[in-house]
Amino acid sequence: MIAADTEAPPFELNDQFGRKVSSKKLLEKHHLLLLFYPLDWTPT
Repeated sequence: MIAADTEAPPFELNDQFGRKVSSKKLLEKHHLLLLFYPLDWTPT
């Protein structure tokens, strides 16, 4: 389990328009919250 307040490694993802978005670039101007949850139709 990852402890609270643990810094995530840098990563890149595509946005809704297919453009690359990097966590490093976002953190230069904004706060960033990562949230993970199971799909809505899967049992937990």
